Amino acid sequence: MLVSGSGSNLQALIDAARDDPEFGAEIVVVISDRSEAGALARARSAGIAAQVVDYTGDRTEFTRRICETTAGYQAEALVLAGFMRILSAEAIAMYPNRIVNIHPSLLPAFPGARAVQQALDAGVEVSGVTVHFVDEQVDHGPVIAQRSVMVHVDDDEVSLHARIQAEEHELYPRVVKALAAGRLQVQDGEVIWS
Repeated sequence: MLVSGSGSNLQALIDAARDDPEFGAEIVVVISDRSEAGALARARSAGIAAQVVDYTGDRTEFTRRICETTAGYQAEALVLAGFMRILSAEAIAMYPNRIVNIHPSLLPAFPGARAVQQALDAGVEVSGVTVHFVDEQVDHGPVIAQRSVMVHVDDDEVSLHARIQAEEHELYPRVVKALAAGRLQVQDGEVIWS
C-alpha cells in the first residue's frame, strides 16, 4: 500500500484482511513518502513492514524506488490510500490494471487535492467516493466503483469528509477483495465485475 496520511483506509483493509477469511489479499508492505505519516504506525502495529521512500522532486526516480521496494516484497498490486504523489509510467507498466486509488469525490468531478472542499465550494448537493484504476493522469483511469454521499446544508469540510470516509472504509475492502480474486477486468476503458 502507498500512503501519505493517517491511514484510516489502510486500517479498514487491515481489519478486512484479519476478519474476512475469504478476503484473499495480504498487505505485504506499506510505503509512505512521509516519515511522519500515521499510516506507518498502523502498519507496524499490525505487524506489516513499513517503509519510507522520500520524494526528492524527481517523479521518475521516486517511482523507480517505489517499484524496487514493492518488487522486493513481491507485491502483485498497488493500493493507494491517501497517497499524495503521482506515479510515473514505470509503475503503470509494472502493474497494468493492478494499481487502484480511492478519491473523495464522484470522479471526474473534483480531481486533485482538497476534493471535499472543492465540492462544498461548488455548492453540489451530492458528493461521494470513487475507486478507480490508476493511469498516468491525476485521479483518472477506469472507474471500479462509486458511492454517493448527500451534502447537507450545514456541512463543512470535516463533517462531509467524515461521511465520505465511512463509505470509503466499506467500499475499498470490497474492491480490493474483488481485485485479489481476479474479478475486475478492464474492457474498452470500462471495468467489468465478474
